[in-house]
Amino acid sequence: MKEKIKQALAKQERICLYTHASHETEAELCAMELRALFGGSVIYGSELLTVSPRVIDPDRSPFLSARIDILLSGASAAEIAAQAGGLEPIIGGRTYKVTYIKSGDPYPYDEQRAWERLVGSRVRGRADMKNPDVTLGLIAAQGMWLLGICHFPARAWHAHIHKPQNYSTGLSAALARTLVNIMTPVIAKHMQAVDPCCGMGNVLIEALSMGLEISGRDMNPLAIRGARTNLEHYGYSTDRVTLGDMNELEGRFDAAVLDMPYNLCSVLPVEEQNRMLASLRRLAPRAVIVSTEDEVRDRIEENGFRIVDECKVWKGNFVRHVWLCEA
Repeated sequence: MKEKIKQALAKQERICLYTHASHETEAELCAMELRALFGGSVIYGSELLTVSPRVIDPDRSPFLSARIDILLSGASAAEIAAQAGGLEPIIGGRTYKVTYIKSGDPYPYDEQRAWERLVGSRVRGRADMKNPDVTLGLIAAQGMWLLGICHFPARAWHAHIHKPQNYSTGLSAALARTLVNIMTPVIAKHMQAVDPCCGMGNVLIEALSMGLEISGRDMNPLAIRGARTNLEHYGYSTDRVTLGDMNELEGRFDAAVLDMPYNLCSVLPVEEQNRMLASLRRLAPRAVIVSTEDEVRDRIEENGFRIVDECKVWKGNFVRHVWLCEA
């Protein structure tokens, strides 16, 4: 890690450090999302940190807590402090503060504050500890010290947690957002996605909030009514959801999310599952499939999909299986 970061900084290439965290019930989901978002670009990865040249808005993920655009590296906090005077052109007259990022190597509180004061005293500019224009993150990881500009998520999507309409067992806003990131880690112009069993529109709302064009369908009139209510509540067009069977849906999409219908008291017949999976493969070459039944895994492969990645998500005793598939 040290040499790659040093080489990138010497070439003035952008390199970012991301902090992330998850509850143990979502640890597998977090790891799966990180694999999708960063792919093979990871220079260093651990349970709490990822270093990569890839630039991602931390607000995309429920698990990313910050992105630090690395500016300086060194063998100690004192070495970082010796370089900090050169940041004046980057600070550009704005106010600043230096904060130690706790996701790195653990150090006592008093030492963290001392290093913040040491580095902060060498930065040329006006410090503001309460409401700075720029936050400089200082972190030690595997004995290497780094300093960079912090970008924190606004978490505006938290407004989606309490929708006007929802199922008690429906996808949470955080889970729906993560599924979208796994489905389309890179959102390109003109990309089209679909949720053919959209329920109350949880996935639709998260995708739309990230700038992804997506349409929804459901054969339950009550679900469609709820989805339209939710879409309208957040300022999105209700025309993007239609009533009907996904097996009768026409068109071709870049990617899809399919949360397989389930009932706590009964199981969806195997024949219907196969029909839905065959239709999904016809609709999109890449899909994220969610089911409460582990046996669906075999049916996914039987219907021509290749499973690229997978995980489990727990909510009490309720388990969801998540598969990323490609045709």
